[in-house]
Amino acid sequence: MSDDTSATDPRAYTVRLELIDEPGELLGALEPIAANGGNLLSVFHERGSLTPRGHIPVEVDLECPPDRFDAIVSGLREAGVNVIQAGAERYGEEVTVLLVGDVIESDLSDTLSSIESKADASVSDVSLSAPGGTSEVASARLRLAAETGATSEVVGAVREIADSKELRVVEPLTELEGSA
Repeated sequence: MSDDTSATDPRAYTVRLELIDEPGELLGALEPIAANGGNLLSVFHERGSLTPRGHIPVEVDLECPPDRFDAIVSGLREAGVNVIQAGAERYGEEVTVLLVGDVIESDLSDTLSSIESKADASVSDVSLSAPGGTSEVASARLRLAAETGATSEVVGAVREIADSKELRVVEPLTELEGSA
């Protein structure tokens, strides 16, 4: 006899979002959660802080049956909400890559959005270096959260996106341990 209750018993999840600072954006982000069977536990809206893309970080704690969580994340993305992180279960690994070239001129925001949608990854950190200004060669270090076991597919998708924008990819970046 299988235990089907685990798929229907609510579990707590944390979803990190990135919202534009405009009236109604928070409400618009919360609607897909309720519409897909999520129950809000808390909302932390840090209006005085900005993400690397100049948006407002919002952390939402919610509970839902595990089989509804993917529908909630999909509903948020379909509503145009940028999901930075969606529960530890979904994104269990991280990979860091470096994009080099006309990173800013090739529309960094579009590049990040493309990575999140096409690579099925979440951009958890961005570090930009443009010593020659915005019209010169720059680099962006991206830390990406990926599903466990899917980092090679994520890196492959990043390569395709970078190729389409004529950017070079240095990947994956790792910290050397125990090196002399």
